[in-house]
Amino acid sequence: MAVPTPIGQNSRRTRNSRRPPPAPKAGREFETQAFLDTIGDGREAMHFPKNQNIYTQGDPADEVFYLRTGKVRLTVVSKAGKQATIGILNDGRFFGEGSLAGRTLRLSTATAMTDCTVLRIENKTMVDTLHREQALSDLFVKHLLTRNIQYEEDLVDQLFNSSEKRLARVLLNLAHLGRAGVPETVIPKISQKTLAEMVGTTRSRVSFFMNRFRKSGFIHYSGGVEGELQIHSSLLSVFLHD
Repeated sequence: MAVPTPIGQNSRRTRNSRRPPPAPKAGREFETQAFLDTIGDGREAMHFPKNQNIYTQGDPADEVFYLRTGKVRLTVVSKAGKQATIGILNDGRFFGEGSLAGRTLRLSTATAMTDCTVLRIENKTMVDTLHREQALSDLFVKHLLTRNIQYEEDLVDQLFNSSEKRLARVLLNLAHLGRAGVPETVIPKISQKTLAEMVGTTRSRVSFFMNRFRKSGFIHYSGGVEGELQIHSSLLSVFLHD
């Protein structure tokens, strides 16, 4: 089994520096990654190959992670063995932050969907830095609020929308269409099984709706079914249609 490897200790980007972190310059956007690279001891840059678990449900929770590059999938498994995908994270996102609130065990499994570079930050280091640096604290609070809003939207989606609308919303979220930022219209390979777990329906229903979306010109496969997927903004019509 592949083992996550620490990125070279001699690298300028990953060395532990005892110098205080640089303050963001006025008028410039706060650069989270550059700041986190200089927070001192208690953090480690790591590489996880595709399909490698970063942490597993039930593991001790004593650190926070920051996704530098790649995509990470969060899943939970019930006592009966049923698995559900609760989120797919893009670069620039924190995860595993429940440990900061006193959660001692992981409630989910985080798996690299692509090759990922991740910054592992010990709880004490993260808390000390949040107390010391207002800019990072504000950014982290924004992250938590965004995550909470996402969970609320997911709950409303499950309660009131059809499985077809839920699938359209999942695809639009994966491509960042309809949200602030640059749309990522081509998303990496994602299985229909994973989509079914995210939507809360069967794989056969996902297959049916994906074929309908493809025939309607809302999506386009590159390299066959379950290859790279191109999402067109016209898919918004499915989600917005009453």
